Amino acid sequence: MNMTEHTALPPGMPELRVMPMPADANMHGDVFGGWIMSQVDLAGSLPAVRRANGRVATVAVNSFVFKQPVFVGDVLSLYATIVKVGRTSVTVNVEVYAERNQLQAEVVKVTDATLTYVATGDDRKPRPLPALPQD
Repeated sequence: MNMTEHTALPPGMPELRVMPMPADANMHGDVFGGWIMSQVDLAGSLPAVRRANGRVATVAVNSFVFKQPVFVGDVLSLYATIVKVGRTSVTVNVEVYAERNQLQAEVVKVTDATLTYVATGDDRKPRPLPALPQD
């Protein structure tokens, strides 16, 4: 994608919507990458928790690309999709879009990431994912 290319929000509901505040940014209003990474981890964990039917732990950040800067006041929409399921693990792709200049409805994709979570039991050790219900 071109660095200045605008897009639209994907169809469907995002896993998470959030607006970065001044405490999440440097003195120039550019949001810290680590803050964005934590929001991506939260958004990615939601479908993983649903699939695992319980506790999960982040075990890998397989890829993380910052495509555009994020600014204080942007409204971020984080979309998370399960892309792979193993015996104990769930891999999730997370795409982040920023809505800027709300009156002009400018939307840009700012981040693309893939994370892997492992289902854990009360003892914090890996456990098998439950079988999916049969229709």
